[in-house]
Amino acid sequence: MNSYQIITALAFAIYLGLMLSIGFVTYKKTKSTSDYFLGGRSIGPWFTALSAEASDMSGWLLMGLPGLAYFSGLQEAFWTAVGLLVGTYLNWLLVAKRMRKYTIHAKDSITIPEFLTNRFHDKSKALQTISSIIILMFFIVYTASGFLASAKLFTAVFGLNYYIALLLGVAVILGYTLLGGYLAVVATDFLQGSLMFIALIATGFIALILAGGPAHTFNELAQFGRHFINPFITPPGTSYGFLQILSALAWGLGYFGMPHILVRFMSIRSNAEVKTSRRIAMVWVSLAMAAALLVGVVGKVFLVPLVYESQSAAEAVFIASMQKIFPTFIAGFFLCAILAASMSTADSQLLVASSAFSKDVYKALLRKDASDKETLLVSRITVVTITIIAIFLAMDPNSSIFDVVSYAWAGFGATFGPVILASLFWRRASRNGAIAAMVSGGLTVVIWKQLSGGLFDVYELLPGFIIASIFMVIFSLLEKHPDPKMFEEFDAYMAIED
Repeated sequence: MNSYQIITALAFAIYLGLMLSIGFVTYKKTKSTSDYFLGGRSIGPWFTALSAEASDMSGWLLMGLPGLAYFSGLQEAFWTAVGLLVGTYLNWLLVAKRMRKYTIHAKDSITIPEFLTNRFHDKSKALQTISSIIILMFFIVYTASGFLASAKLFTAVFGLNYYIALLLGVAVILGYTLLGGYLAVVATDFLQGSLMFIALIATGFIALILAGGPAHTFNELAQFGRHFINPFITPPGTSYGFLQILSALAWGLGYFGMPHILVRFMSIRSNAEVKTSRRIAMVWVSLAMAAALLVGVVGKVFLVPLVYESQSAAEAVFIASMQKIFPTFIAGFFLCAILAASMSTADSQLLVASSAFSKDVYKALLRKDASDKETLLVSRITVVTITIIAIFLAMDPNSSIFDVVSYAWAGFGATFGPVILASLFWRRASRNGAIAAMVSGGLTVVIWKQLSGGLFDVYELLPGFIIASIFMVIFSLLEKHPDPKMFEEFDAYMAIED
């Protein structure tokens, strides 16, 4: 290793040591499954907001989005960011309070499958089983994207073999997730969200200044075509139009079905603090995404003569920009923001997926008398198992983080989004409707992804969400004798004051 790599490694070691120490500290505070999966519903507004946004954005924000902006210009990246901003706001506004209130009312549910089972009075446990399988399936794919981002980081910075870099990133994420559970995840996400925010803002604006200032930089960018910096102009020779913009905006629909974000709403200390969290979250995500787009497009000028020839390679634009701007140790510490982004999402996904199996399959179906201690052990074993599978999915170093995330995002949005919204807002929603919605939404995403051309170029989340919503309504209305107690419980939940 050269001197640059040694100093950078020191910054990484300090940062990773801090993350693991948080895991050790919170390990002592984790005494029950409620603590491990929801932090005892005691999380304050700042930690809730930054944890939700950090776990939401992942390595996609620091690598996938800047890479897309660098390689293709602002059009797709801009409209995707707009869709996500709108989705973030609506999720906090419409779902957050109701989710917390109803999960407590529905027998103090602490996982999404458990909530849906209690909400729809599903004695057969079919709903719990299907939702757990969906969570495991798509979270394995999503977790792989986090591993992919951390591996690309270690490879770019230290010149490590990709597979060694992959295992190194996995080891740290696995370490503190196993130890501290939700409390460790939220505490580390708060620090990671702060670091991601500072690194993005600082890199974007300093790169813009060093590139010659706004006027000069945008004049230089104009040589790539007006479409490169104007999302309202279609690139020459392409057919980017209404359907493509609609596809990008459809990313916002995914929020209603993201289990690792929904559990943040469930764990907040009180409904009265949701409004504060929403404001914090919106400021964070608005500025962070604007900075990510800035890093991507400015990198086209700032990093010359370095040129990335593919979107996958362009996902290193944030790394190269920081290395060029900051002194070695500071750059190394800021580079931890990329690892932070990957870790903050992967740890949340591992935790939600492990809870889906240990509590909603193992304890609910296989060993109903399992103790809290046994359930926690099974959960930690599940974390390790999911990690191993995700490692195999992340083995291809040429995979695009953006593409991997988009597939998992569509899967969750289409399967859970319509069901969560119906469960919180529609009195007549039923168990059969929920099952039909999840199955039809998931199948639509999988099948649509394999097709191409014309209408099939629309992002698979949109048709999946629409079809699942239709099935939710039809199968709920076809259920002639719904449980009257379910209606009574819904009315009681609606009567609870915020």
